[in-house]
Amino acid sequence: MVIPDTTVLTVHIDEGTVMNADDQSLQHADLEESAVFAGTERLRRYSVPALDEILGSRLRVLDDGFVRVIDYMGSDSSIVQAARVSYGAGTRKLAEDRALIRDLMRHRHTTPFEMCEIKLHVRTPIHAWRHWIRHRTANVNEYSTRDSIANFAYKTKASEWRTHPSKDKTLTGAFLPVEKGQLLSARELDLQRISRDVYQERMEAGVTREQARKDLPLSTYTEAYWKIDLHNLLNFLQVRMGEHAPAEIRCYAELIGEEIVSKWVPLAWEAFLDYVRNGLLLSGTQAQIVAALLAHSPEEARRIAESAGLLTVKPNGEIAVSRERTEFESKLLRLGLIAPWK
Repeated sequence: MVIPDTTVLTVHIDEGTVMNADDQSLQHADLEESAVFAGTERLRRYSVPALDEILGSRLRVLDDGFVRVIDYMGSDSSIVQAARVSYGAGTRKLAEDRALIRDLMRHRHTTPFEMCEIKLHVRTPIHAWRHWIRHRTANVNEYSTRDSIANFAYKTKASEWRTHPSKDKTLTGAFLPVEKGQLLSARELDLQRISRDVYQERMEAGVTREQARKDLPLSTYTEAYWKIDLHNLLNFLQVRMGEHAPAEIRCYAELIGEEIVSKWVPLAWEAFLDYVRNGLLLSGTQAQIVAALLAHSPEEARRIAESAGLLTVKPNGEIAVSRERTEFESKLLRLGLIAPWK
């Protein structure tokens, strides 16, 4: 038998083939003799001591939520290993690990990052989980209140009640005064107690759990096992660590990034922060405006903005509201530039 250059031997059996006990034992013996051959390189599983130290530990979030690492596969070395396979033999020292990972991140070569996976156990309020589960690139198994008793609810501190901004609906406004927050938190506690009492009464009356649970609030904690590869995890963190993300899920995202991913794949995390999280993405039009400003041509910069629809002036002379332009103005400030229409 000719054995391919691999440590795994796959035997295909035609559909409908019936094997007797002797055939099976002979095949088993054949596999034992041939599955490992002379010169086979024995591999060791990549491990990360810094992540192993917190494996299984509950990292607290909010008042009763948590995130804990259940298992993981791969490390920065796995990313490098996967990338270098693409180059073929003889190029294993093409670049240092850090430089290679940064190159992959910079040029959006995402496949090597998918070679790393992590499984988390999370407890989060249902209203935060609704945002979380929209990232449909993970394997999920959620706690079932049809089969188990429901968790208790998340309680908002008096200082955590937020106002609704008047312009950008995706941003959070200012916090309400603590005095008003104390009243809201007290009312929240009353509501949670009533809904919990009703839930318990139904259970004690023999009502099925799937029906007894139906009036529990969205603040009730749910739990889930969540497994995802590193590429999609970084996409999740980019969205949920952002200023547009609700504060509750942002707390989870920041903890996962800063306390877990940074320990698991520090080189990839560094590259992610540099090129993605703290990077600055400009559209073609925005790049032209920046170039005009650097050339000390504010009139040309304004003309470009108007022709691209980024700047619209109303008949009364006022500038029409534009979310894209507002975001671009923030980018200009980061570059030390002032919008010429200000």
